[in-house]
Amino acid sequence: MFYREFAPQMIIGGAPCQDFSSAGKRDETLGRADLTLNLAKIIVKIQPEYFVMENVPRIEKSQILQEAKDVLKNIGYGLTEKILDASLCGVPQNRKRYFLIGHLNSANNFLDLYLQKNQTSRPMTVFEYLGESLDTEFYYRHPRSYLRRGIYSVHEPSPTVRGVNRPIPKTYIKHLGDACEPNGKVRPLTTIERSYLQTFPKDFKFFGSKSDLEQMIGNAVPVKLAEFVAKAIKNLSNGFN
Repeated sequence: MFYREFAPQMIIGGAPCQDFSSAGKRDETLGRADLTLNLAKIIVKIQPEYFVMENVPRIEKSQILQEAKDVLKNIGYGLTEKILDASLCGVPQNRKRYFLIGHLNSANNFLDLYLQKNQTSRPMTVFEYLGESLDTEFYYRHPRSYLRRGIYSVHEPSPTVRGVNRPIPKTYIKHLGDACEPNGKVRPLTTIERSYLQTFPKDFKFFGSKSDLEQMIGNAVPVKLAEFVAKAIKNLSNGFN
């Protein structure tokens, strides 16, 4: 089998989040949720030293995750579970994600200290990450409901980047939480600017249609959040405090 040839030290993955997400249908019977358990079975078959599984926070209370954790515990994996706020992990975005990290023949919560100590004391703002490169102080992010605000300042973390990006409607009415008046100068961020909020490097090459790119960017794990978790595992593996 291919895995015998490669013998990976780590497996990283995550099932599509739509069956758990507040933006999806939240129905574990739709089939994609089963991929979480299937991934756990692959990990058990290969038995890498580490694994990382990522999803939306709502997965934490799902039955399928409990089944996956039982499978992994039975083979000897110690588990660390953590909901991380990306804005405290080097990302200028309010985006919370659930991580399940396993280490073979280890105790539970083995990575807690490493994940906790490197988080910042306050959220990172868009301006702190990008400076004046956006050339705008305020921008529009299309809300799921007009009961929510849609205008944000660069001097705060961005809201969660989603796979939807629309211009501000001419009929938009100011929300009490908006960072400024909808004065005709407020624009949505471009597709590439949104990739910066996901902390993709500025020289990263994307391919596909605009709608494809919006979906890819919106569904991605922020690069700096992935790096944050990877560094925690590396520090543990190297014995750093």
